[in-house]
Amino acid sequence: MALAVGMRGEASLVVGEAQTAAAFGAGGVLVLGTPVMIGLMENAAWQLVQPELPEGESTVGTLVNVRHLAATPMGGHVVATAELIEIDGKRLVFRVSARDDTQLVGEGTHERFRIVLERFLARLPKSPEA
Repeated sequence: MALAVGMRGEASLVVGEAQTAAAFGAGGVLVLGTPVMIGLMENAAWQLVQPELPEGESTVGTLVNVRHLAATPMGGHVVATAELIEIDGKRLVFRVSARDDTQLVGEGTHERFRIVLERFLARLPKSPEA
């Protein structure tokens, strides 16, 4: 199977203390942190396309435009969904959303670019520790 508009994927988690806004220093509240929700949406998109790419290729996130609509308390189950809505060369655009046990908690769009992993990593600056 190849990449095709309309493909859908999911990723899920149960909100623990490490996934809260408080753990990220973003408000001190024990509810799902926005960075975690966005990461879950990105993961759903990555998991959707990765099996369809040739060996040695991957994708990297380049744009996130998401609204966090509702709070999910610790212990809540969150499912993020990504739908591939546009393929423009190496650019992939996804409609993303996240739902908890009772409601829609986030929605928006996410873009990823296809990369050849070896070339991508070779262009990174060398770390001072290396």
